[in-house]
Formats: sequence, C-alpha cells, structure tokens
Amino acid sequence: MNVTQDLSILLLILEASAVVQAVMALLVVVSLLSWYYIFMKWITVRKERSKTEQFERDFWSGGDLNNLYNSAVNDRHHAGSMERIFEAGFREFTKLRGQKNLDPKDVIDGARRAMRATFQRELDALESHLAFLASTGSVSPYVGLFGTVWGIMHAFRGLSNVGQATLASVAPGIAEALVATAIGLFAAIPAVLAYNRFAHDIDRLATRFESFMEEFSNILQRQMR
Repeated sequence: MNVTQDLSILLLILEASAVVQAVMALLVVVSLLSWYYIFMKWITVRKERSKTEQFERDFWSGGDLNNLYNSAVNDRHHAGSMERIFEAGFREFTKLRGQKNLDPKDVIDGARRAMRATFQRELDALESHLAFLASTGSVSPYVGLFGTVWGIMHAFRGLSNVGQATLASVAPGIAEALVATAIGLFAAIPAVLAYNRFAHDIDRLATRFESFMEEFSNILQRQMR
C-alpha cells in the first residue's frame, strides 16, 4: 500500500493479507448470523411474553377449565408455552382421574410430571440459539485478535524488503491488522448484550411457568377432594 493513500476502512480490508481477509470474512458472517438470531429471538420472546399474559388473564378470569383445554387443543400451533403446559397437565389429569383405584396423590404427581416435561421442551425452544450468541460474544474478540497478530507479523516481515524502516512504512500494515480486532469487537458486543438480555427475559418467563405449574397443581388437587 502506498503510504500516501488515505487509510480508509475499505482500502485497509482490500489491502490486507489473505489470512487477515479470511478472518474478517468469517467475523462478518458470524456477525450477520448473530444479528439474525438477535432479531428472531427478540420477536420470539416478545410474542411469548404477550401470549403468557393473555393466557394468565384467561385462566384467572374464572372460566371453565374444560373450555380452556379445548381452546388450547384446537389452537395448539398458535398457543403459547404456558398454554401448552396447561394442556399437558390437564390432559394427564383427566386421563389418570378416570382410572380406578388410583391414589389422588399419584394423579397430581402424574399431572406435574406431564407439565414438567412440556416445560422443559418449551424452555429448550426459547433458549435455542442463545449458545451461538454466547459463543460469538466470547470467541469473536480472540478471532479478531488472531487476525491482528497475523497481520502485524506480516507487516514486520515486509520491513525486511525496505531499506529504511520508518513508521510510515509499517503503519499501513498495522492498520490493516487492527481492522480485524475492530470487526471482532463489532461482532462480539451486540451478541453479549443480546445474550444477557434474552437470558434474563427467558429466566423470568421460566419463573412464571413454574409458578403457574404449582398453582395449577393446587387447583387440581382441590378438584380431587
């Protein structure tokens, strides 16, 4: 690179070594994927929170449980996680209650197990791709640093062909290398912030689901008396 040239970001990327360019390309792809997952996860968590609030209003309004169950079964594909947990528990409760010589405690335990299994499946679905965001946030800076170290090594090796080593002769190569670190941070920072936010929101939803399972179990237990 001619040192008199303007050291624009695009020019630095184009003039970087092949290894540094590969690192930059990898980080850009990872960043785009993380932004896609951030956007999709934001929509998912927002919808889940809205569906949970709506079902809680319907459930605690004093409506008939059978009507709520039929509504959950008929609209299963659009139901929220809490509604599917309710559906699983009430289905198991109805099935076990119809069996003769079965202790009421066993009926409630069976309903709890059914709700717990559905709860785990729903939680796994909500937490999908969070591991990718966590990995992006923790690994991207190091990948960018690798590109920077490699680029600086490449720049200093180029000094062997220069009669007089000056800052002007080495500055372009170092600047090219530092772009990799900048891109790594650009990929990592949003991923870390999004991961922390979504993990917090999902934990709050999980707490609401667990509280509902306990309260619903108490309601079913009273119906067994």
